[in-house]
Amino acid sequence: MGTARNMTDYEKEYAAFTWEVPERFNFARDIVDKWAEDPEKLAMWCVEGDGSESKRTFLDFSRASRRLANVLTHQGIKRGDVAIVVLNRNPAWWETFTACIRMGVIMTPGTTQLTSTDLEYRINAAGATCFITDTPNAPKLEQVLDRCPTLRTKLIVGKPREGWITYSEALLDAPEAFETADTRSDEGAIVYFTSGTTGYPKMSLHTHTSYPLGHQVTGRYWLDLTPDDLHWNISDTGWAKAAWSSYFGPWYCGAAVFVHTADRIDPATTLSCLQRYPITTMCGAPTLYRMLVLQDLSSCTFPTLRHCVGAGEPLNAEIIDAWKKATGVTIRDGYGQSETVCLCASFACIEPRFGSMGKRTPGFDLQVIDAEGDILPPNVEGDLAVRVNTERPLGLFKDYWKDPEKTAASHRGDWYVTGDRAYIDEDGYFWFVGRADDVILTSGYRIGPFEVESALIEHPAVAESAVVSSPDPTRGEVVKAFVVLASRFTGSDELARELQDYVKNATAPYKYPRKIEFVTDLPKTVSGKIRRMDLRNAEWGRK
Repeated sequence: MGTARNMTDYEKEYAAFTWEVPERFNFARDIVDKWAEDPEKLAMWCVEGDGSESKRTFLDFSRASRRLANVLTHQGIKRGDVAIVVLNRNPAWWETFTACIRMGVIMTPGTTQLTSTDLEYRINAAGATCFITDTPNAPKLEQVLDRCPTLRTKLIVGKPREGWITYSEALLDAPEAFETADTRSDEGAIVYFTSGTTGYPKMSLHTHTSYPLGHQVTGRYWLDLTPDDLHWNISDTGWAKAAWSSYFGPWYCGAAVFVHTADRIDPATTLSCLQRYPITTMCGAPTLYRMLVLQDLSSCTFPTLRHCVGAGEPLNAEIIDAWKKATGVTIRDGYGQSETVCLCASFACIEPRFGSMGKRTPGFDLQVIDAEGDILPPNVEGDLAVRVNTERPLGLFKDYWKDPEKTAASHRGDWYVTGDRAYIDEDGYFWFVGRADDVILTSGYRIGPFEVESALIEHPAVAESAVVSSPDPTRGEVVKAFVVLASRFTGSDELARELQDYVKNATAPYKYPRKIEFVTDLPKTVSGKIRRMDLRNAEWGRK
C-alpha cells in the first residue's frame, strides 16, 4: 500500500521488531558524527525569510557543536547541568541541540512565545544554569534575571548585547576538538515542559538512549525517511514535535531537513516552497493542512512530494481528501506525546482509514484498558495505555522530573496511561475519542468532540471548529460548537440551524451541537492544538 520505503509488510515488521538497548549512547557521537564521516552528506537546506539559501552538512553540525561545547565548558557548564534554549527555526537551534547532547547537558527547549513569567518558572523549576536565545527574546530574560539565582551563563544568537556572550563570535574563536560524553542509558538528556489539566506544566524527562534512539521508529516507519530524502517539518522548535521530525527522526535516518527561518509560515509561502524546492516528505499540524486546502491548489504542482504526515490531533477526512486530490499524497496521521515517541500511526504500507490514528507502532504494546488495567475488547472506549511491566520500550520518558506523585499517577499496574481516550476496531486500527477530560456526557451519551468537529468541517461554511461541553439544566451538559467561518460566510441564527441539521445528518443525531457560537479565531497552544480546556472552562465559569 502506498510508496513505503522502509516498512512494506506491517504485520511481519511488528512481529519481528525488537529493541536493542545499549548501555551507553550519545546521539551526537553515534549518529551525527557517523553521518559526518561523509563530508558531503547534506544535513540541512535552509531558506531565510529574505529568500537567501544555505546548505549545511552533517560535518558542519559536528564541528559547530564541538565548538559550542567548548564555549559552554569554558563558562563552567558541565555534564548534568540544564540549558534552556529559546530559539526560532535557526540553524543555531540544531547546533545547540547537538552540543548539549554531546556534553551530557540536559536541554530544555522552549517556544519563542514564552513570557518572562514562563521563563522564570522554567529556569527555577529545572535549576537551569545556561540560557541560549535570540535578540527578540533576550529582554524577556533580563526582566526576571534577578529572580533566577541558578543561571550563570547567557548566550545570544544575533547582535552583541551587554551582559551576553555573542554566539557567533564565541564559536568563531572556540577550538574544534572536544571529547564527547559517554552518556549512560539512564542519564537525563532532554526535559519538556508539558501542560496538564491543572497546575503548572510538568517536566517530562527523557534519557540519552530511550528518546533519541527510540525515535528510530518515528523516522523509519511514520516519516518513512531514507538518506536521500529532504524532509520539512513545519513546527515550532519549542514543541516536542521538533525533536520528532526536525531532529532525531530525520537525522537518525540520514535524511536532510528543510528549514524556513521566517517567524511565521503562511500558506502561500508553504505552497511556494513545496513547489520550488526538492522536498520529498512533509509534517505539519492539522491547522496548517486546513489552511492549505483553503487555498487555490488547482494551479499548484508538487513534483517531488511523496509522503505527508500530520500530528497534534486527528485530521478530518475532508481535509485529507482535498490534499490528496491536489498532491496525490495521503496525509498519514501519527499519535504520540511529549512523553513518548510515535506510538501509533497510519503507516505508508497500511490502508488508511480516515479519522483513525492507524495501528500501533512496532516496538509498542499499545492497548485500550479499563479502570482496573484490563484490556478492553474491540469497539469499547477506554484509556489509551502502553505496556511497561515486562520490558519497558525505548521512547518513553523516564519520569516527571522532581514530581514522583505525578509520575505514579501516570501508571496503572502494568501500564503507562496516556490520559487519552480511544477504542480499537476489529482490525487493530485505533480511533481517538479525546482527552479523558474532554469527553462530553449528555443525556447518558458519551460524545467525543472530534466526532462533531469532523462533521462540521465538512460543511462549506466552516473553516475550523472546537466542540466542548456546556451546562444545561435538563441534560447536565450539552454539546456546544465554537465555529470559525470561511471568508464568504456570515454568522446568523439561520446558519446555526443549518449547521445543526447538517451534523444530525452527518453523524448520530444525538451528537449535534445544541449551542453554536460564531468566533473569529480559536485559542490554541503554540503547537497548533486547539485549547478546548479554555473554552470549556469559560462555559462552566471556571478560572
